[in-house]
Amino acid sequence: MAKDRSNQKHPRRTGGAPLWAAVAVAIFGVLGILVVDHGPRNKPTVKPSVVANYSSTGEAARAAGAEVIPTQPELQVEPVPAGPKPVKPANPKQP
Repeated sequence: MAKDRSNQKHPRRTGGAPLWAAVAVAIFGVLGILVVDHGPRNKPTVKPSVVANYSSTGEAARAAGAEVIPTQPELQVEPVPAGPKPVKPANPKQP
């Protein structure tokens, strides 16, 4: 016959250390993100009035007396590369 074990104490679950370690890592991670995003080194900088008056670099350069010239346009047609032409594939694509 089977032994009646209903009166014996059930072992309690132990080993919650991995759970608490995961909770601690999550809390430190969230706090770290908050410090980096909203910390003392992430304050908005106040621009001087001279810089704040111009919306682009070109406007600021023109106001300072510089001449803004566009860059040289690139060639639209590339030259033929030197060397032999590529070989056609042995098995062309089937329609």
